[in-house]
Amino acid sequence: MIVTGGGLAEAGPPSSVRGAESVSATTPSATTPEAVSYRLVAFDFDGTLADTFPWFCANLNDVAARYRFRRVEADETGWLRALSARAILKDLGIPAWKVPLIARHMRGLATRDAGQVRLFAGVPEMLAGLDAAGFRLAVVSSNGEANVRRALGASAGLIRHYECGASLFGKARHLRAVARQAGVEPAAMLAVGDEIRDAEAAAQAGCAFAAVAWGYNSPEALAGAGPAHLFAEPGAVVRALADPAGRSY
Repeated sequence: MIVTGGGLAEAGPPSSVRGAESVSATTPSATTPEAVSYRLVAFDFDGTLADTFPWFCANLNDVAARYRFRRVEADETGWLRALSARAILKDLGIPAWKVPLIARHMRGLATRDAGQVRLFAGVPEMLAGLDAAGFRLAVVSSNGEANVRRALGASAGLIRHYECGASLFGKARHLRAVARQAGVEPAAMLAVGDEIRDAEAAAQAGCAFAAVAWGYNSPEALAGAGPAHLFAEPGAVVRALADPAGRSY
């Protein structure tokens, strides 16, 4: 794993930056840019491109009341950021059969509030820099495509492939789909996300995973998933991938 980048400026919580800077770099693996020339970069949306964690926290307890699972107190959010999605479901007492119902309801709320969503600082510049360097870009998300495009605004045109509406643990299929659409092997794709489940989906799809330190899971938790990179701020993504070792040409 390579830890890349410095301060986050406005992008993401300060604790994320401190955590990312504290993780030690290890010897690059076979899936890092030193060994692979990536042609396709597939981004998660919520917590990776868009700052939706505050929205999620603001709506979570109303959803808990509706679907009868445990409320989350304000002082628990830091602790929950250290857990995988499966561990959170277990902790909150959410049975598997309720997950699709809750996910559908949350997508409806996300559509209702889509106008409130903002990208992290530096994300438009990051996407433009990767596009200029020759990478094909994709978004693979559980959110709806219309919501994603609305938040991306002028940057939406830089994304060649959209695979949205994925189930909570169904992103691997969508990652494989964007690889097919782009005409690349999964090994030539880098999935970029902010959750442990994103790392799991990348492994199932056969592609490398890069974590961002400013999203839902804490950088310490993400480091445990063994990402090829742990980025501390959006500009670090371009600096790491658009050099001769990670470039697509």
